[in-house]
Amino acid sequence: MSRMNFSPITNDLFIGSMPSMNHYDHLRELGVRLIINMRFSLGPESDLHHEPIKTLWLRSIDSPFFPISIQKLTRGAQAALETIQNGGKVYAHCAYGRHRGVAMGACILIAQGYDPLTAMNLIKEKRSVADPFAYYIQSRILKFATQWNPD
Repeated sequence: MSRMNFSPITNDLFIGSMPSMNHYDHLRELGVRLIINMRFSLGPESDLHHEPIKTLWLRSIDSPFFPISIQKLTRGAQAALETIQNGGKVYAHCAYGRHRGVAMGACILIAQGYDPLTAMNLIKEKRSVADPFAYYIQSRILKFATQWNPD
């Protein structure tokens, strides 16, 4: 089994590369109850466990020309908050855990009450390959922060 490439950001949030089916048991042991997939062309594998981890596929392209939809970031943040409030943890990912998964992770932190800059700095500190300050990622995180409405 290949080693998982992920980083714990908070007690409730992990960000990493795309997990394979043989990583699901490890994620389950960590308490992950929701996997948010930000990849465009490769959807999540179904969890065949009797208590499957829920997956949410928010198809997004990693490109400055196709910004991540605020609607998708909001949908992911809402699902993450619900999972965390029910005692579960969340794993956000894209292909390598550098851009799209990081944007989703930052939006989850903002939805939990973090200041956007604090959220981006925390992710960068906990996951060295993360690049929340790439201009086209940071702009989406900041726009999400101005539009997030918890009600």
